[in-house]
Amino acid sequence: MLKWIESTGKSEEAAIEAALQKLGMDRDEVSVEILERAKSGFLGIGSCPAKVKVSYEAPDEPEERPAPAEVTPAEAEPVKAAEHAVREEAPPSPAAPVAEGEKAERIDAFLTGLLAQMGAEARPVIRMDENGTYQVELVGRELGGLIGRRGETLDAIQQLTGYAVNHGQSKRVRIHVDAEGYRAKREESLVRLAQKVAGKVVKYRRNVTLEPMNAYERHVIHTALQETPDITTYSIGTEPNRRTVVAYSRGEHR
Repeated sequence: MLKWIESTGKSEEAAIEAALQKLGMDRDEVSVEILERAKSGFLGIGSCPAKVKVSYEAPDEPEERPAPAEVTPAEAEPVKAAEHAVREEAPPSPAAPVAEGEKAERIDAFLTGLLAQMGAEARPVIRMDENGTYQVELVGRELGGLIGRRGETLDAIQQLTGYAVNHGQSKRVRIHVDAEGYRAKREESLVRLAQKVAGKVVKYRRNVTLEPMNAYERHVIHTALQETPDITTYSIGTEPNRRTVVAYSRGEHR
């Protein structure tokens, strides 16, 4: 189900950040609607804060808890054999150690079951970064189907994993799922696009609305330009046609 909260701040970004802190969520997990732009007024008179509406998807109460136990005994041996083959073909592990503990085990159990149900010859390799985020790399063969068009399937897998692992837990954890280094490659191209568009916005002092993007891609644009002088970003529209606007901020304090 879709839920939302409203938040205010000295700037649009400050209002958004306040909402994210309250929700304990990342920018790529929410949709933002600018309700009121910040106004500085004259000599402080007539100023007003920015007001935003931050929407996010909250899972309905599940009828049953997702678990790899859904795999029948007859399917168990083929799945195990496929997993064994994938493990032999997996590349050497990076220097960062594989994450351990209850959360990592829940992530592994859910993804292993989900991938088996999808018929994918892949397995999750789970590590934790310095910020406490679980970085999950799907390792296997022919992973294009798990990535999907512009990462849509990968985003869905990430979202489902987050719901399954965090449901009913007092402390929420962040989970990022990747495959074949897709996130880094896509992020590089989006950052280049953001910088190019920002240059045009500042030069011509005209806002530019980008093509529809998913939540992850909009997050990359927002992050890439959050410290750029004279530039602010916000999103408009509804999914799946939600777009990011790169706007000229006329020298306003960010």
